[in-house]
Amino acid sequence: MRAGGWRVPRSVGRAWRGSIGILRRWPVISVAVLVLLIFTGIFAPVIAPYNPILPTLADRNDPPIWISGSTGKYVLGADHLGRDVLSRLIHGARISLIIVSVSMASGLVIGTISGLVAGYVGGVVDEAIMRLVDVWLSIPFILVAMVVVIVFGQSFAILVVLLALFAWVPFVRNIRAEVLSLKTLDYVSMAHVVGASGWRILLKHILPGVINTMVVIATLRVGQLIMVESILSFLGAGIPPPTPSWGVCVNDGRHYINDAWWISFFPGVAILLVVMACNFLGDWMRDRFDPRLRQL
Repeated sequence: MRAGGWRVPRSVGRAWRGSIGILRRWPVISVAVLVLLIFTGIFAPVIAPYNPILPTLADRNDPPIWISGSTGKYVLGADHLGRDVLSRLIHGARISLIIVSVSMASGLVIGTISGLVAGYVGGVVDEAIMRLVDVWLSIPFILVAMVVVIVFGQSFAILVVLLALFAWVPFVRNIRAEVLSLKTLDYVSMAHVVGASGWRILLKHILPGVINTMVVIATLRVGQLIMVESILSFLGAGIPPPTPSWGVCVNDGRHYINDAWWISFFPGVAILLVVMACNFLGDWMRDRFDPRLRQL
């Protein structure tokens, strides 16, 4: 094999094709981005070079180190109050990780239980739960969140509750559909014959069959939760300042976009990378767990 007149060794070509094949078969880049997010969130106080809240007005709008005029103190520059953008980005990852973990866990539990009960019990219970889901989906979430924050004020707890209420709905419909299919199978009928209770059948025989669906939905939903948290923080309905979150950081730099673009740019890139990584990982897991898609 030749490249630009030079002969490329076959071992190098095989290694290149092998690495490309691995990237196609496995979500290496997505997992790497998410691992970096988790590592950064856990060890943020150790990794961050500066205090993300303490301002240094003498360094306000200091550009990144590769731009002329930089003092060289801040790798990604400083914001309008002289706070290190990199440190705020690192601590913002921690805030996003905590909020998404708590709200996703709450939404997953509520949505899974609702979907299991609706699909298994059926009848009036199923109709009531599904009509509640329809009503919930018709509510403009961002507008409601703004009203709630105006009434109760900005706080970490309010934001987590809002995101948990936003996260549970997608689980219900998909899990209900899976349960409607699983409860007609022979092994569930045999469990009825031997006298197993409804809760035992749900937990022992039906729940394991919907775990794959739960994992895929949760993975896809994480990116949406990070995006919603960033939007609410950008609109002033999320994390109260000066606590650093990526949405707050983007909002801080919107008035300085012409002179200090780095204040909003780097948090925006972080949001983009994490959301895309979650979506790609969710797509891969959906294709991996669905036998019909594996055959394509």
